[in-house]
Amino acid sequence: MQSEAFLVGLLVAGQKPVASLLVIATLGNVLGAVVNWVLGRALRRFEGWSWFPASRQQMQRAQRWYLRYGRWSLLGSWLPIVGDPITVVAGALGESFWPFVVLVTLAKGGRYIVLTAMTVPWL
Repeated sequence: MQSEAFLVGLLVAGQKPVASLLVIATLGNVLGAVVNWVLGRALRRFEGWSWFPASRQQMQRAQRWYLRYGRWSLLGSWLPIVGDPITVVAGALGESFWPFVVLVTLAKGGRYIVLTAMTVPWL
């Protein structure tokens, strides 16, 4: 929620154009999701090692869940707590890069648009 608080603070300060703030916030958040996707791709080869952050059962559960809802689950990447794990799982399960980027951009950009729409009328 730090990025949201930062965006609202900048909107309230009124020092930057709203569109610029939206683009920068969205790009920064999408870049973070891409890092998660890359980490998911890279970490999957270490599955089963003692230090791996998820058990085999957790990985199987995540895979079943992701296969059930598919790439559309990436539209939930804006959600607190579960959003980042969704992007890591997408990478680990081999989601294609460009569909990933498009869906995550829609989700995270949409969150900032709603937040901005809720903030600007009060200024």
